[in-house]
Amino acid sequence: MFDFKGYGGLLIEGALITLALIPPSLALGLLLGMAGALAKSSRSRVLRGIGQAYTTIIRGIPELLVVLFVFFALPVLVNNLLAMTGSEAQVTIGPFVAGVTALGLAYGAYATEVFRGALGALPKGQIEAARALGMSPALAFRRIVLPQVWRLALPGLGNLLLVMMKDTSLVSVVALDELMRKAHVAAGATREPFTFFFAAALIYLFFTLIAEIGIARLEYWAARGTGRRPGGVPKAGRA
Repeated sequence: MFDFKGYGGLLIEGALITLALIPPSLALGLLLGMAGALAKSSRSRVLRGIGQAYTTIIRGIPELLVVLFVFFALPVLVNNLLAMTGSEAQVTIGPFVAGVTALGLAYGAYATEVFRGALGALPKGQIEAARALGMSPALAFRRIVLPQVWRLALPGLGNLLLVMMKDTSLVSVVALDELMRKAHVAAGATREPFTFFFAAALIYLFFTLIAEIGIARLEYWAARGTGRRPGGVPKAGRA
């Protein structure tokens, strides 16, 4: 029924590769985002400078250029550094790894600000109380800070996830056979661009709708026991 002149399977293959890009990119972005937020909230000028440079550079250039830099320029830079040390090793980055790295870098730069805002919203008295109880900084972060930061940052992180899911189409420029590249190949072979690009749009829309449902469920789960609905709206009391 949905054969698309023999190219239906091609679109499915591309969609699966697109889905495969998302989990590792999200994991990398969350790690970079939290690290960037902690660096920008640090008392150290060096760490604050590193965090500021990261977010300023990555947010200041198009994601497409980030993809191209990681795929083309980063291996050259690494190989030149290895050559300076006398090593003959050669580093290459495949399209999938380049895509994950670029998407993770972009997501992490924006997630840094989301996490930083969530960290700033925490009452300082809770940290002081944790220290008074004898908790180490690491234990206080894990048991007091992180659960609340996660709840406060979740809406913003969810919005960034939806943007990142659509930005996976940019990885097609480095010849990764994800959904957008497969649609472009099918459109060129059949000379029916509307059919295949419209089909790709519907697939992206389906992915984002599923993601929105999952994000909404996570927000409700994270808000349990707080007396507040997702978005910070208090629950209505009983009459």
